[in-house]
Amino acid sequence: MKIIKYKNFEVRPLAGALGAEILDINLNKIDDETFNEIYKAFIDYQVIGIPNQKLSSDEYLEFGRRWGKIHHYPYMKGLESHPEILEILKTETDTYAFGNVWHSDGSFTEVPPKATMLYAQELPPAGGDTLFADMYQAYDTLSDTMKNTLDTLKGLYVGDQPLAQFSGAKSMEQKDPGKTQVKSYHPIIRTHPDSKNKALYIGGHTVEIEGMSREESEPIINYLKSHSTRPEFICRFKWEPGSIAIWDNRCTQHYAVDDYAGFRRRMHRITILGEEAPY
Repeated sequence: MKIIKYKNFEVRPLAGALGAEILDINLNKIDDETFNEIYKAFIDYQVIGIPNQKLSSDEYLEFGRRWGKIHHYPYMKGLESHPEILEILKTETDTYAFGNVWHSDGSFTEVPPKATMLYAQELPPAGGDTLFADMYQAYDTLSDTMKNTLDTLKGLYVGDQPLAQFSGAKSMEQKDPGKTQVKSYHPIIRTHPDSKNKALYIGGHTVEIEGMSREESEPIINYLKSHSTRPEFICRFKWEPGSIAIWDNRCTQHYAVDDYAGFRRRMHRITILGEEAPY
């Protein structure tokens, strides 16, 4: 892939659809100008990887707060020392891989996260990659008739489905979401507040279309889920120790590949609250 030059760093695209890696940057030593360029690369590529980082939890959280307010995940407890950081852990004996379904993080909440960042702590000898899908292209390649049909529709996004029961995630501590809203209606076609482009907003949390029964909704939702993860829309992020990936939940889906049974994978996640509900 061709190297793209920004003012303060270089970027290497990961795939034709989306995704890029920022080269030779130390997140402990960035000024506001460099951060603004990182954010520009994030908007340009939807997913950015930043390798070879050595951040303490305090430093990681400080970097996360530059992006906005922290979004608290309602179903799992964060680190005891840093509750805003969710440790995603699959041990040698766990049978459930967290995030092993196509989805956009927190789409079931009233104001879903705009971004997620994941910091690799421990990795299996091979596998454990993350796939990302470009929801701009997913929208653009729909027929005009389908776009017009979906344009005013809202979907119901639900967090307490079987995908969120986590019965095999023995090494992660669950919590009751309490009064946190975990069922929300959002537009199926959303407008990105930064790029102003339209994106398909669909994923594993989408269960029905407002005003339709589940039986009526199911064929449309199943088609959109299948369409949105076509191979040409996808990039694959290969983790290395110290890698950080940051992705835009407003215009991507992602999928954690569970192909490392019998090995350990430990990641630290921060999610950044959206400034507004989808529109």
